[in-house]
Amino acid sequence: MDIFAFNSEALASFLMTLMRISLVIFLMPFYGGEYIPAQVKAALSIVLALALWPHLSFPPDLLPQNAGQIVLVMLGELILGLMLGLCVYFIFAAIQIGGEIMGFQMGFTMITLADPSSGAQVSISSTIIHTVALIIFLSLDGHLHLLRALADSFSIIPPGGLRFSAPLVSGVLELSAGMFSLAIRIAAPVIAALFLAELSLALMGRAAPQMNLLTLGFPLKITVGFFFMGILFSTLALNMEELILDLGPMFRRIMGAAV
Repeated sequence: MDIFAFNSEALASFLMTLMRISLVIFLMPFYGGEYIPAQVKAALSIVLALALWPHLSFPPDLLPQNAGQIVLVMLGELILGLMLGLCVYFIFAAIQIGGEIMGFQMGFTMITLADPSSGAQVSISSTIIHTVALIIFLSLDGHLHLLRALADSFSIIPPGGLRFSAPLVSGVLELSAGMFSLAIRIAAPVIAALFLAELSLALMGRAAPQMNLLTLGFPLKITVGFFFMGILFSTLALNMEELILDLGPMFRRIMGAAV
């Protein structure tokens, strides 16, 4: 395919490739954060589409023949790109929710920071664990695994081949439900340690009622929380490695239900 000989069919196939890639890029927490200008994200999407598009051979019957088919194909690519982007977004949302739970248990509900990737107000613990997870994801070449899985998606579902079905909807709902279970798994060690700290403070209060447990409790909970959060980082690295290796199979499961 000569990328410099643009005709109507070549332009349509390129736009269908760009549509799916751009949705995934703009939804990623590391590619699509608000701290990255929209012009940079758009340029990255075009570069990736130009790199991938010449290796794709779309049969002529897949290309839209009229305006109605163009709208349907573009809408299908938008929905598919949105679903693929949400698959990875759920992972980082679960990590951020786990950090919020830990921050609530540690007493950081009144101290919030502006998350540069979303613009929302999040706790300190959520910002720390989200940043560490993002660094681990990039250091383990998770972004490359994501781009490889995105390129493989065109061989599973060609442009215009999206079909809505009950397994597709249930698969997306299962991923969204798994987001909360993953958040609990991430925050469970810190929650358990803080529960034991609260229990020890309660026993101290019964044994020595004259102690000012309010003054003692806050620094103790913060110290215990950060200590076990540091231990949690090694476990988080193992979990991130499993999630990265599961990116390709996860994409194939979702797209297999949409064929």
